[in-house]
Amino acid sequence: MKVIEIKQLIKEYTDAEIRVKAINGIDLIIEEGEFTAVVGPSGSGKTTLLNLLGGLDKPTGGEIFINGTRINDLSDNQLIDFRLHNIGFVFQAYNLIPVLTAGENIELIMELQGKSRSERRKRSAELLEAVGLIDRINSRPSKLSGGQQQRVAVARALASKPRFILADEPTANLDSVSTQNLLDIMERLNHGENITFIFSTHDNRVVRKAHRVITLEDGKVLSDVRRDE
Repeated sequence: MKVIEIKQLIKEYTDAEIRVKAINGIDLIIEEGEFTAVVGPSGSGKTTLLNLLGGLDKPTGGEIFINGTRINDLSDNQLIDFRLHNIGFVFQAYNLIPVLTAGENIELIMELQGKSRSERRKRSAELLEAVGLIDRINSRPSKLSGGQQQRVAVARALASKPRFILADEPTANLDSVSTQNLLDIMERLNHGENITFIFSTHDNRVVRKAHRVITLEDGKVLSDVRRDE
């Protein structure tokens, strides 16, 4: 089943009055359950592509379909609501709210969805169990290591039961042990729950785990390689 389809996607920026195509006519389909890495040198368009897929930025041209919905047509408020129910985000900087506990950080997105307190608490505990941090449910981010914070961020991204997870350089600030733990967790979620993950990354450890590697250069797809799991 197609989760994402983009057609002739273009994103232009103006730099010193020069038009630069950060994304230059990309066609792409992401199927449900894929574990995909988007790679390429700095400036190749990786983060721009993820921002467009996540509705955090709007394309200059082309079309983006998510679960059959053409998100180009959505107003800003509709897009916020659509992201809330369809897309999970994991960022390089974790972006946890410092005054909230690990459990409360995970619950917040469900509160925005209107879930009951009992439902929020139950799912938060289940997700922290899944990422191996149930014993830190009442810990604030300052009491967690970088690897633990990123695992909480993954749990938070899953809280809304999204159609897919966008992970922008999720291992950039992690040591090798934390990176391996995080990748093992995400791979297990991918296999066990058929969760779709799309990474932008420079990290060869992520690339080695990926089942599909899309290489960008100058805003275009240079190669798209699928490999056996």
